Amino acid sequence: MVENVSGKKINWDFGPRRSGDPAVLIASSELAQKELGWKPKFADLESIVKSAWEWHKKHPKGYKG
Repeated sequence: MVENVSGKKINWDFGPRRSGDPAVLIASSELAQKELGWKPKFADLESIVKSAWEWHKKHPKGYKG
């Protein structure tokens, strides 16, 4: 998705799991939505990546810039 949104090739490689890495990662905002009535501003991966990419293009040095 990052390559699609940014138009840039991402160099990546799978490697062995490092010491301390969890076997599985699962992320869900379902509990926050249910318990707090919270709704994410960007709910799908493409929107999340687009938002992050736009921010980084506008702030190439992060918050310091």
